[in-house]
Amino acid sequence: MSSLRIRYQTIEFDDIDIHVRTLRDSQQFCDDDGIAEKLGISSATWPLFGIVWDSSLVLAHFLSDFDILGKRILEVGCGIGLTSLLLNHRLADITATDYHPEANTFLLENIKLNKGRNIPFIRTGWADEESALGRFDLIIGSDLLYERNHAQLLSGFINQHANSSCEIIVVDPGRGNHAPFSKKMVTLGYSHTQSRPVTCAYLTTPFKGQILRYTR
Repeated sequence: MSSLRIRYQTIEFDDIDIHVRTLRDSQQFCDDDGIAEKLGISSATWPLFGIVWDSSLVLAHFLSDFDILGKRILEVGCGIGLTSLLLNHRLADITATDYHPEANTFLLENIKLNKGRNIPFIRTGWADEESALGRFDLIIGSDLLYERNHAQLLSGFINQHANSSCEIIVVDPGRGNHAPFSKKMVTLGYSHTQSRPVTCAYLTTPFKGQILRYTR
């Protein structure tokens, strides 16, 4: 991984500072052992996990003062793990997952940067039948619906790991795939609402997406 260019940045949430080590940009790539290729991750999509995207900033800000007391929380497709790091700082019971083989390596480095507790991490795909994750009270994620078939995969994965009483929060940037996902979630017994962020002053460009919320 020595050929990768990285950067360090600090992201502020009121009186909380979260420090992150990320890829320098979306042009980085390193898969010398072919692990990502075997998982179906192309050179074009390889770096996407390692960038702080606007959707992840929206999710983290939304959850910066969210009621987490007594909730077991799962971040799906955590990428660089910004929201997991923030919730870990808030002493939440947070578990992180991602499909990318390097996500946990970066997460471990970022936990050290923030002098935080260990965050349980499991590398898993949404089609995996058994991930040993268990069930959760709150499931969160950002920018997850890249392809139309993700609606089926993601809804099934979430339902597999949701407690009988559960809330799901997904920040979607507006790729056009959230409608079929919401329909799938409704058929699984979840109620659905969506809204725009109250403020996006922390972003450099307007956010065109939605905060999708599902409960049962």
